[in-house]
Amino acid sequence: MSPTRSLGPFQVSPIGLGCMNLSHAYGVPPSPEDAAGLLLRALDLGVTHFDTAALYGFGANEELVGRVLAPHRHRFTLASKCGMAGVSQPDGSKVRVIDGRPKTLKATCEAALKRLRTDVIDLYYLHRWDKSVPIEDSVGALGQLVEEGKIRAVGLSEVSAATLRRAHAVFPISALQTEYSLWTRNPEIAVLDACRELGVAFVAFSPVARGFLPGSLRDVSGFDAKDIRRAMPRFAPANYAENLRLLDGVAEVAREAGCTLAQLALAWLLHRGEHILPIPGTTRVAHLEENLGATKVALTPAQMQRLDTLIHHDAVRGARYNAATQTEVDTEEF
Repeated sequence: MSPTRSLGPFQVSPIGLGCMNLSHAYGVPPSPEDAAGLLLRALDLGVTHFDTAALYGFGANEELVGRVLAPHRHRFTLASKCGMAGVSQPDGSKVRVIDGRPKTLKATCEAALKRLRTDVIDLYYLHRWDKSVPIEDSVGALGQLVEEGKIRAVGLSEVSAATLRRAHAVFPISALQTEYSLWTRNPEIAVLDACRELGVAFVAFSPVARGFLPGSLRDVSGFDAKDIRRAMPRFAPANYAENLRLLDGVAEVAREAGCTLAQLALAWLLHRGEHILPIPGTTRVAHLEENLGATKVALTPAQMQRLDTLIHHDAVRGARYNAATQTEVDTEEF
């Protein structure tokens, strides 16, 4: 396995760090001090790919990454996202809005540069395709940001192979990011092959299935009120109880491979192709260190086949998103 992988024009660590849950999504985030400590520990352990977005914490995550990592900017590749962000309301609150208009994307980039305390963002994704705006217009605006020197490369998130091809015809797409793990196999329909064909890096978010694959999350009844998993069908108690049964055979493969379940999940992704880059997120340094150990796990073809037999789309109970959220993405779905 290569010591680095290509992320567009950059060479980065095979496993990156998804920074979202340091500010957003899974209940109460860690303290600023603990979050900073985790980011710096990741850097010290050799992580050179950090992923954030304007949406996460409605800007707070970019501010965190900028405050902590700006002094070390030369040591890592910085990825962020636009096209989905928090928009202020008359009562002072913020709501999530998908907006792919060129002027909005450019304004979001300007704000992100300030929050991230940098002159340029290495990889800038369109977080969601705003289907009221032609993908060509949104990607064209991101291409202009490259020409202006404000970003270095363009990415897309949660889009289909067809949309990727349309976008790539306007401006070279360096990376496509979507959910991919043993229990979310949608990218295998068409996107993985399209990325390989076009020379586009595939960035796998939620590679340990939002806490399912490590095996330690047994009870889903106590999620925090703000935990996004509460609205995900496969985390509904009845579905989740059935999904847990899938882990028994997976745990046996992990024992054979001499690794943890989380490391097995990440190693499976790394073995799927050199163009695949997982970005697990965590709030705990111990989990960070465990995740990075996946690069040392070697799986045989027979073990890979057993995993594909044990856990796959038809075996998993529940959709990954509810119906409302599903309308916001452009991915191929089983």
